[in-house]
Amino acid sequence: MSLTAVAHLNFTGQAREALEFYQSVFGGQVTVVTYGDFGMPAELPDAGKVVFGQVTADNGFSVLAYDVPGTDGPAAPAAPTTRRENGTTITKEPFFLSVRGTTVDEVSPVWKGLADGATVVEEFGPAPWAPAFGMLVDRFGVTWIIDVAAEHQG
Repeated sequence: MSLTAVAHLNFTGQAREALEFYQSVFGGQVTVVTYGDFGMPAELPDAGKVVFGQVTADNGFSVLAYDVPGTDGPAAPAAPTTRRENGTTITKEPFFLSVRGTTVDEVSPVWKGLADGATVVEEFGPAPWAPAFGMLVDRFGVTWIIDVAAEHQG
């Protein structure tokens, strides 16, 4: 038996746009099913919203997303609450999404892609605990940590 934990992101009308953006960064396939596809009458405001969406890529990246029904369409993400202060990370967020690779060359394009339209919390670069580390809040309000796994000395 094996288990896989996958982040499930909740949006208020931006799920399709977010999934397409994440596909542009990570590659893979996007799946989008709307409330209308599940039988909601087209004239209802939520019919075109995403009830099930995912991006799955061969590189191991996977994320799920949907639009919370009954919300009033696209809402701007709240201002990021995560910041660096005196060498520490201060946040009110309940979680961060972490993407870890084995080389700087492997994760640099991910950083560059997610940084488009993002608020950078900590620039991507060498860190005392890893060959590279960076933190940002993307254009959808999701906080990401991008890093390179440190080689462990045995």
